[in-house]
Amino acid sequence: MLFKDKVVIVSGIGPGLGVELARVAAREGAKVAIGSRTVPFLEQSAKELEALGAEVLWRRTDISKNEDCLAFAKAVTDKWGRIDALVNNAARTTPFTSFEEADFEGWKEIANVNLYGSLQMAQACLPAMKKQGKGYIVNVTSMAHRKPLPNQGGYASSKSGLEGATRHMALELGKYGVRVNTARMGWMDGPPVTSYLSHIAQEKGVELKTIQAPIVQNIPLGVMPDDEDCAKAVLFLCTSWSDAVSGAILDINGGEYMPS
Repeated sequence: MLFKDKVVIVSGIGPGLGVELARVAAREGAKVAIGSRTVPFLEQSAKELEALGAEVLWRRTDISKNEDCLAFAKAVTDKWGRIDALVNNAARTTPFTSFEEADFEGWKEIANVNLYGSLQMAQACLPAMKKQGKGYIVNVTSMAHRKPLPNQGGYASSKSGLEGATRHMALELGKYGVRVNTARMGWMDGPPVTSYLSHIAQEKGVELKTIQAPIVQNIPLGVMPDDEDCAKAVLFLCTSWSDAVSGAILDINGGEYMPS
């Protein structure tokens, strides 16, 4: 098991990548700590993970609030005495606005979660990782700033900023044995993307498959990667198999975007 006796924190638990990250980690033997702002889904997910045989801690956490991040990390170390890996998956995508019409207070709210919230969560976990002399931090970002979509400037900018911060974290935290990497996600076949594309299809008055088809055509593998497969790729960066990797960006998109 890749995570036997390891403690893995996943922020942003929800339908889609978040819960799949927790499921994969649990199946691989991890003690799993999960956080989000939605208590009913946290409770439901905790029961499911416990049924898989995992030890689980859940806590309502708004990562845009530093006190929540500190309390979450403390609860984990109080329970298990260590933090081996943090996956910063929590994200905010809205408001969707064009640049011309943007209220930048909305963009700041997005950044307070996606950028500063992720950094606060990492900072809260750092003391435990320093004490251990080892740790893994993975910041989940998006292809949205490499292949821009209309009205997603706030979201894309925050994720771009997080990628820049990740490199600085890797540079500064390597001396503590802490590896920091980016998992840059593309289209993922799961509830969040299906909901988003269904909304677009409804607005255009077409079937969902009409919206999905051109996306899949641009993916060399010929399929939209599903949430579970994407979660496995993200969690690779939290294992000893990636001990030689820090400050890197792993593109997880089925080959749709291949940076030079």
